[in-house]
Amino acid sequence: MGAEFVSFDQDTQTITMNFTAPESFITPRGSVQGGLVAGFLDEAMGWAYTHSTGGSHSPLMLDVNFSLLRPVRQGPLVATGSVIKAGKRVVFLAAELKDCDGTVLARATSTCIPTPNPGLDPE
Repeated sequence: MGAEFVSFDQDTQTITMNFTAPESFITPRGSVQGGLVAGFLDEAMGWAYTHSTGGSHSPLMLDVNFSLLRPVRQGPLVATGSVIKAGKRVVFLAAELKDCDGTVLARATSTCIPTPNPGLDPE
């Protein structure tokens, strides 16, 4: 995905990541292919939850919904992913993708099942 970790805030359970779309994912209209945009948002949401558990768990996505609000142009992008609510059976996540000026380009939400990472004791 070409993701670059920037920071994680444990208090708000929010991760910040940088992305840059490869040239091969730029459409003839000059925007980033929508599936890659969804992937950026999914990556930010997933890592927000994984970081919130100290790496012991990751989300198993049940659904991901995303909206493209503006064309996502090639160049530096910043995603924030947040844990909205984490229970024992269900986790709710959200993310935003912004350009370098802070304009929101896309948003996503996801419902997940918390799953232990292989080789780690869930307790």
